[in-house]
Amino acid sequence: MSVLYCGIDEAGYGPMLGPLVVGMALFEVRGWEEGDPAPDLWALLSQAVGKSVREAGERIPIGDSKKLKLPNDTRKHHPCVHLERAVLAGLATRDEVARDDASLLGYLGEAVPEPAWYRGEPVSLPLEGGAERARIDANMLASAFERAGVSLAGLRVKLVPEAAFNDVIRATGSKAETTAGPVAELLREAADASDGPVRVICDRQSGRLDYEDIVAKAFPGEGVELDARTSRASRYLVRGGRVALHFETEAEDKHLPAALASMTAKLVRELMMTRFNRHFCALKRDLRPTAGYVQDARRWLGDTRDLLSDGQREALIRIA
Repeated sequence: MSVLYCGIDEAGYGPMLGPLVVGMALFEVRGWEEGDPAPDLWALLSQAVGKSVREAGERIPIGDSKKLKLPNDTRKHHPCVHLERAVLAGLATRDEVARDDASLLGYLGEAVPEPAWYRGEPVSLPLEGGAERARIDANMLASAFERAGVSLAGLRVKLVPEAAFNDVIRATGSKAETTAGPVAELLREAADASDGPVRVICDRQSGRLDYEDIVAKAFPGEGVELDARTSRASRYLVRGGRVALHFETEAEDKHLPAALASMTAKLVRELMMTRFNRHFCALKRDLRPTAGYVQDARRWLGDTRDLLSDGQREALIRIA
Protein backbone atom coordinates (compact mmCIF):
# COMPACT_ATOMS: atom_id res chain seq x y z
CA MET A 1 0.00 0.00 0.00
CA SER A 2 1.08 3.58 -0.59
CA VAL A 3 0.30 6.72 1.38
CA LEU A 4 0.26 10.28 0.12
CA TYR A 5 2.23 12.09 2.82
CA CYS A 6 1.89 15.88 2.60
CA GLY A 7 3.17 18.90 4.49
CA ILE A 8 1.91 22.49 4.57
CA ASP A 9 3.65 25.56 5.98
CA GLU A 10 3.78 29.30 5.35
CA ALA A 11 6.33 32.08 5.00
CA GLY A 12 5.74 35.79 5.35
CA TYR A 13 2.88 35.91 7.86
CA GLY A 14 4.57 38.55 10.03
CA PRO A 15 6.17 41.12 7.66
CA MET A 16 4.79 44.54 6.79
CA LEU A 17 5.91 44.39 3.15
CA GLY A 18 5.81 41.66 0.52
CA PRO A 19 3.56 38.65 -0.04
CA LEU A 20 2.37 35.85 2.21
CA VAL A 21 3.20 32.44 0.71
CA VAL A 22 1.75 29.09 1.79
CA GLY A 23 3.56 26.00 0.50
CA MET A 24 2.76 22.31 0.22
CA ALA A 25 4.95 19.27 -0.52
CA LEU A 26 3.36 15.94 -1.48
CA PHE A 27 5.21 12.61 -1.33
CA GLU A 28 4.03 9.16 -2.31
CA VAL A 29 5.54 6.57 0.06
CA ARG A 30 5.23 2.93 -0.93
CA GLY A 31 5.24 0.02 1.53
CA TRP A 32 3.16 1.91 4.11
CA GLU A 33 0.26 0.13 5.83
CA GLU A 34 -2.81 1.50 7.59
CA GLY A 35 -1.96 2.07 11.26
CA ASP A 36 1.75 2.66 10.61
CA PRO A 37 3.22 5.88 12.00
CA ALA A 38 4.14 8.72 9.67
CA PRO A 39 7.14 7.70 7.53
CA ASP A 40 10.50 9.11 8.62
CA LEU A 41 11.63 10.50 5.30
CA TRP A 42 14.86 11.85 6.77
CA ALA A 43 15.81 8.24 7.56
CA LEU A 44 14.47 6.78 4.32
CA LEU A 45 16.27 9.39 2.20
CA SER A 46 19.46 9.64 4.27
CA GLN A 47 21.52 8.79 1.17
CA ALA A 48 20.66 12.22 -0.22
CA VAL A 49 19.38 14.52 2.56
CA GLY A 50 20.13 15.70 6.07
CA LYS A 51 18.08 17.73 8.51
CA SER A 52 20.61 20.55 8.92
CA VAL A 53 23.54 21.97 6.98
CA ARG A 54 26.02 20.38 9.39
CA GLU A 55 24.29 17.00 9.30
CA ALA A 56 23.87 17.03 5.53
CA GLY A 57 27.47 17.72 4.59
CA GLU A 58 27.55 17.41 0.78
CA ARG A 59 23.99 16.10 0.79
CA ILE A 60 20.91 18.33 0.52
CA PRO A 61 19.66 19.96 3.73
CA ILE A 62 15.90 19.76 4.22
CA GLY A 63 14.66 21.34 7.43
CA ASP A 64 13.08 24.41 8.97
CA SER A 65 13.45 27.21 6.44
CA LYS A 66 14.12 29.76 9.20
CA LYS A 67 17.28 27.81 10.07
CA LEU A 68 18.38 27.12 6.50
CA LYS A 69 17.87 30.63 5.07
CA LEU A 70 21.20 32.45 5.51
CA PRO A 71 21.40 36.11 6.63
CA ASN A 72 20.99 38.59 3.80
CA ASP A 73 24.46 40.04 4.46
CA THR A 74 26.15 36.65 3.95
CA ARG A 75 29.11 37.09 1.58
CA LYS A 76 30.30 33.53 0.96
CA HIS A 77 26.97 32.11 -0.29
CA HIS A 78 23.65 33.33 -1.61
CA PRO A 79 21.23 33.56 1.35
CA CYS A 80 18.80 31.16 -0.36
CA VAL A 81 21.34 28.55 -1.50
CA HIS A 82 20.05 25.80 0.81
CA LEU A 83 16.40 26.57 0.10
CA GLU A 84 16.80 26.39 -3.67
CA ARG A 85 18.91 23.21 -3.62
CA ALA A 86 16.08 21.19 -2.11
CA VAL A 87 13.27 22.80 -4.10
CA LEU A 88 14.98 22.70 -7.50
CA ALA A 89 16.29 19.16 -7.00
CA GLY A 90 12.87 17.93 -5.93
CA LEU A 91 11.17 19.44 -8.96
CA ALA A 92 13.85 18.10 -11.28
CA THR A 93 13.06 14.53 -10.17
CA ARG A 94 9.68 15.22 -11.84
CA ASP A 95 11.36 16.60 -14.99
CA GLU A 96 10.30 20.09 -13.91
CA VAL A 97 13.46 22.15 -14.44
CA ALA A 98 13.03 25.74 -13.29
CA ARG A 99 15.38 28.08 -15.16
CA ASP A 100 14.02 31.23 -13.51
CA ASP A 101 11.54 32.37 -10.87
CA ALA A 102 8.67 32.68 -13.36
CA SER A 103 8.99 29.06 -14.51
CA LEU A 104 9.40 27.99 -10.89
CA LEU A 105 6.10 29.63 -10.01
CA GLY A 106 4.48 27.89 -12.96
CA TYR A 107 5.55 24.47 -11.69
CA LEU A 108 4.26 25.46 -8.24
CA GLY A 109 0.83 26.38 -9.62
CA GLU A 110 1.18 30.17 -9.34
CA ALA A 111 2.21 33.19 -11.40
CA VAL A 112 4.12 36.41 -10.79
CA PRO A 113 1.82 38.85 -8.92
CA GLU A 114 0.28 41.82 -10.74
CA PRO A 115 1.72 44.87 -8.87
CA ALA A 116 4.39 46.77 -10.81
CA TRP A 117 7.06 46.07 -8.17
CA TYR A 118 6.92 42.34 -8.98
CA ARG A 119 7.19 42.80 -12.74
CA GLY A 120 10.31 42.96 -14.91
CA GLU A 121 12.77 40.36 -16.13
CA PRO A 122 12.70 36.90 -14.50
CA VAL A 123 15.28 36.10 -11.81
CA SER A 124 17.58 33.38 -13.18
CA LEU A 125 17.89 30.09 -11.29
CA PRO A 126 19.80 28.54 -9.69
CA LEU A 127 20.95 31.50 -7.64
CA GLU A 128 24.20 29.70 -6.79
CA GLY A 129 26.06 26.63 -8.03
CA GLY A 130 25.01 26.54 -11.67
CA ALA A 131 23.12 24.00 -13.74
CA GLU A 132 25.67 21.20 -13.22
CA ARG A 133 25.34 21.32 -9.43
CA ALA A 134 21.55 21.30 -9.82
CA ARG A 135 21.76 18.15 -12.00
CA ILE A 136 24.00 16.41 -9.46
CA ASP A 137 21.55 17.21 -6.67
CA ALA A 138 18.58 15.98 -8.72
CA ASN A 139 20.31 12.71 -9.60
CA MET A 140 21.33 12.11 -5.99
CA LEU A 141 17.77 12.73 -4.78
CA ALA A 142 16.20 10.61 -7.53
CA SER A 143 18.48 7.70 -6.60
CA ALA A 144 17.46 8.00 -2.94
CA PHE A 145 13.79 8.12 -3.93
CA GLU A 146 14.11 4.93 -5.99
CA ARG A 147 15.92 3.05 -3.22
CA ALA A 148 13.38 4.12 -0.56
CA GLY A 149 10.19 3.62 -2.57
CA VAL A 150 9.42 7.34 -2.38
CA SER A 151 8.52 9.89 -5.02
CA LEU A 152 7.75 13.59 -4.95
CA ALA A 153 4.12 13.87 -6.08
CA GLY A 154 4.36 17.66 -6.35
CA LEU A 155 5.18 21.03 -4.83
CA ARG A 156 2.57 23.79 -4.65
CA VAL A 157 2.29 27.33 -3.33
CA LYS A 158 -0.50 29.83 -2.79
CA LEU A 159 0.80 33.38 -3.08
CA VAL A 160 -1.15 36.17 -1.35
CA PRO A 161 -0.05 39.67 -2.48
CA GLU A 162 -0.49 42.72 -0.30
CA ALA A 163 -3.87 43.86 -1.66
CA ALA A 164 -5.44 40.41 -1.26
CA PHE A 165 -3.91 40.11 2.22
CA ASN A 166 -5.45 43.44 3.25
CA ASP A 167 -8.81 42.60 1.66
CA VAL A 168 -9.12 39.47 3.81
CA ILE A 169 -8.38 41.40 7.00
CA ARG A 170 -10.86 44.16 6.13
CA ALA A 171 -13.54 41.57 5.34
CA THR A 172 -13.01 39.35 8.37
CA GLY A 173 -11.25 41.49 10.98
CA SER A 174 -8.77 38.64 11.48
CA LYS A 175 -5.18 38.32 10.33
CA ALA A 176 -5.38 34.56 10.88
CA GLU A 177 -7.88 34.35 8.02
CA THR A 178 -5.15 35.35 5.55
CA THR A 179 -3.70 31.84 5.87
CA ALA A 180 -7.02 30.02 6.33
CA GLY A 181 -8.12 30.32 2.70
CA PRO A 182 -4.83 29.16 1.12
CA VAL A 183 -4.48 26.32 3.64
CA ALA A 184 -8.03 25.14 2.92
CA GLU A 185 -7.32 25.14 -0.83
CA LEU A 186 -4.18 23.06 -0.33
CA LEU A 187 -5.91 20.61 2.03
CA ARG A 188 -8.53 19.99 -0.64
CA GLU A 189 -5.89 19.62 -3.35
CA ALA A 190 -4.01 17.04 -1.26
CA ALA A 191 -7.18 15.04 -0.54
CA ASP A 192 -8.15 15.04 -4.22
CA ALA A 193 -4.69 13.94 -5.37
CA SER A 194 -5.09 10.28 -4.34
CA ASP A 195 -7.78 7.63 -4.01
CA GLY A 196 -5.75 5.95 -1.27
CA PRO A 197 -4.74 7.03 2.24
CA VAL A 198 -3.73 10.67 2.58
CA ARG A 199 -1.95 12.12 5.61
CA VAL A 200 -1.48 15.89 5.74
CA ILE A 201 0.73 17.58 8.32
CA CYS A 202 0.13 21.32 8.66
CA ASP A 203 2.17 23.61 10.86
CA ARG A 204 -0.08 25.21 13.47
CA GLN A 205 -1.38 28.54 12.21
CA SER A 206 -0.93 31.52 14.56
CA GLY A 207 -1.04 29.31 17.65
CA ARG A 208 -4.69 28.38 17.18
CA LEU A 209 -6.00 25.02 18.45
CA ASP A 210 -9.34 24.82 16.61
CA TYR A 211 -9.26 24.16 12.87
CA GLU A 212 -12.83 23.00 12.21
CA ASP A 213 -13.58 26.13 10.21
CA ILE A 214 -10.56 25.65 7.92
CA VAL A 215 -11.33 21.95 7.41
CA ALA A 216 -14.99 22.74 6.75
CA LYS A 217 -13.95 25.36 4.20
CA ALA A 218 -11.77 22.76 2.48
CA PHE A 219 -14.50 20.10 2.45
CA PRO A 220 -17.88 21.88 2.25
CA GLY A 221 -20.81 19.56 2.81
CA GLU A 222 -18.57 16.66 3.82
CA GLY A 223 -18.44 15.10 7.27
CA VAL A 224 -15.55 16.20 9.48
CA GLU A 225 -14.56 14.21 12.57
CA LEU A 226 -12.34 15.58 15.34
CA ASP A 227 -10.12 12.59 16.08
CA ALA A 228 -7.86 14.08 18.76
CA ARG A 229 -6.80 17.39 20.26
CA THR A 230 -3.96 18.26 22.63
CA SER A 231 -2.09 21.45 23.46
CA ARG A 232 0.35 20.66 20.64
CA ALA A 233 -1.77 19.04 17.93
CA SER A 234 -5.26 18.68 16.47
CA ARG A 235 -6.26 15.81 14.16
CA TYR A 236 -9.29 15.63 11.88
CA LEU A 237 -10.62 12.83 9.69
CA VAL A 238 -12.57 13.34 6.46
CA ARG A 239 -13.84 11.10 3.67
CA GLY A 240 -14.50 8.20 6.01
CA GLY A 241 -11.10 8.44 7.66
CA ARG A 242 -9.18 7.95 4.40
CA VAL A 243 -7.83 11.48 4.75
CA ALA A 244 -6.28 12.50 8.07
CA LEU A 245 -5.35 16.14 8.72
CA HIS A 246 -2.86 16.92 11.48
CA PHE A 247 -2.21 20.47 12.71
CA GLU A 248 0.96 20.37 14.83
CA THR A 249 3.38 22.74 16.51
CA GLU A 250 6.87 22.79 14.97
CA ALA A 251 5.74 20.46 12.20
CA GLU A 252 8.74 21.36 10.04
CA ASP A 253 11.06 19.85 12.68
CA LYS A 254 9.10 16.56 12.81
CA HIS A 255 7.98 15.90 9.24
CA LEU A 256 10.12 16.29 6.13
CA PRO A 257 7.15 17.20 3.87
CA ALA A 258 6.32 20.13 6.17
CA ALA A 259 9.99 21.18 6.14
CA LEU A 260 10.11 21.13 2.33
CA ALA A 261 6.82 23.05 2.20
CA SER A 262 8.37 25.64 4.52
CA MET A 263 11.47 25.90 2.31
CA THR A 264 9.39 26.22 -0.86
CA ALA A 265 7.24 28.99 0.61
CA LYS A 266 10.29 30.83 1.94
CA LEU A 267 12.16 30.59 -1.38
CA VAL A 268 9.19 31.99 -3.29
CA ARG A 269 8.80 34.88 -0.87
CA GLU A 270 12.52 35.70 -1.08
CA LEU A 271 12.38 35.67 -4.87
CA MET A 272 9.41 38.02 -4.83
CA MET A 273 11.28 40.34 -2.46
CA THR A 274 14.20 40.27 -4.90
CA ARG A 275 11.84 41.60 -7.56
CA PHE A 276 10.36 44.12 -5.09
CA ASN A 277 13.79 45.51 -4.18
CA ARG A 278 15.03 45.49 -7.78
CA HIS A 279 12.08 47.66 -8.80
CA PHE A 280 12.43 50.30 -6.09
CA CYS A 281 16.24 50.37 -5.98
CA ALA A 282 16.18 51.16 -9.70
CA LEU A 283 14.09 54.24 -8.89
CA LYS A 284 16.38 55.47 -6.11
CA ARG A 285 20.08 54.75 -6.46
CA ASP A 286 21.08 54.83 -2.77
CA LEU A 287 18.04 52.92 -1.46
CA ARG A 288 18.95 49.92 0.67
CA PRO A 289 16.89 46.74 0.07
CA THR A 290 14.45 45.48 2.70
CA ALA A 291 13.36 42.01 3.78
CA GLY A 292 9.97 43.49 4.65
CA TYR A 293 9.91 42.73 8.38
CA VAL A 294 8.43 45.42 10.57
CA GLN A 295 11.47 47.25 11.95
CA ASP A 296 13.36 47.37 8.66
CA ALA A 297 10.16 48.01 6.71
CA ARG A 298 9.67 51.19 8.75
CA ARG A 299 13.22 52.23 7.89
CA TRP A 300 12.56 51.51 4.21
CA LEU A 301 9.28 53.44 4.23
CA GLY A 302 11.13 56.40 5.71
CA ASP A 303 13.80 56.14 3.02
CA THR A 304 11.13 56.11 0.29
CA ARG A 305 9.08 58.99 1.68
CA ASP A 306 9.92 61.17 -1.35
CA LEU A 307 9.54 58.29 -3.82
CA LEU A 308 6.13 56.79 -3.12
CA SER A 309 2.73 58.37 -3.66
CA ASP A 310 0.06 57.95 -1.01
CA GLY A 311 -1.69 55.47 -3.28
CA GLN A 312 1.45 53.38 -3.71
CA ARG A 313 2.10 53.32 0.01
CA GLU A 314 -1.44 52.18 0.69
CA ALA A 315 -1.12 49.47 -1.96
CA LEU A 316 2.12 47.95 -0.72
CA ILE A 317 1.82 48.23 3.09
CA ARG A 318 0.11 45.31 4.82
CA ILE A 319 -2.30 46.56 7.49
CA ALA A 320 -1.59 43.85 10.09
